[in-house]
Amino acid sequence: MLTGYYLLIGGIALVSWLVSSRLKNKFRHYSKVHLQNGMSGAEIAERMLADHGIRDVKVISTPGMLTDHYNPRNKTVNLSEGVYNQRNAAAAAVAAHECGHAVQHAQAYEWLTMRSKLVPVVSVTSGMSMWVVFGGLMLGAATGMGLGFWIAVAGLVMMGFATLFSFITLPVEYDASNRALKWLRQKRMVTQQEYKGSEDALKWAARTYLVAAIGSLATLFYFALQVFGGRD
Repeated sequence: MLTGYYLLIGGIALVSWLVSSRLKNKFRHYSKVHLQNGMSGAEIAERMLADHGIRDVKVISTPGMLTDHYNPRNKTVNLSEGVYNQRNAAAAAVAAHECGHAVQHAQAYEWLTMRSKLVPVVSVTSGMSMWVVFGGLMLGAATGMGLGFWIAVAGLVMMGFATLFSFITLPVEYDASNRALKWLRQKRMVTQQEYKGSEDALKWAARTYLVAAIGSLATLFYFALQVFGGRD
């Protein structure tokens, strides 16, 4: 069982690393495409929020690279050091994308609402789900499936919440990118060349979430086979 698990995790990690590396390369590349309007990522974000009538969200700087995120709890758009002060296509894309989440929040976008409701559940279950499955399988192997089987099933349910969360995240992220690109184009915040760079950067960012979702589903499917296959 462990050999198959390590092969699965290794394969997922390799694909994730490849996509992440590609994203970082794209970000570095489009960071060299300077905006003709001279606006920084922070200024882009503030303009997009204002254009959508959002006055209660702050744009702040956060340490690190590609650590950008929107926090719905304190209503802040957190832009990394490589985005907040920079004036390039990559910064414009990321800043607008994170503001896309703020717009979703303001408009009660249903997929974002669903994801927010799952956050407390996933934060508790995701860290322990695999251990519960392992524990159930080991107990089942030692004493016959019985109680061990149901413990393992409980672990699968916990794991299922994380998988559901990862798939609900996909429409949230893709919609935020679509909102960002639509606004950048309609408001003529970027030139055609700059727009293509922003679009490409966001496309690769979205792929990191897609890989994570597929990886989560593959892991769930693998352990389901171990649990239910053990009953034969």
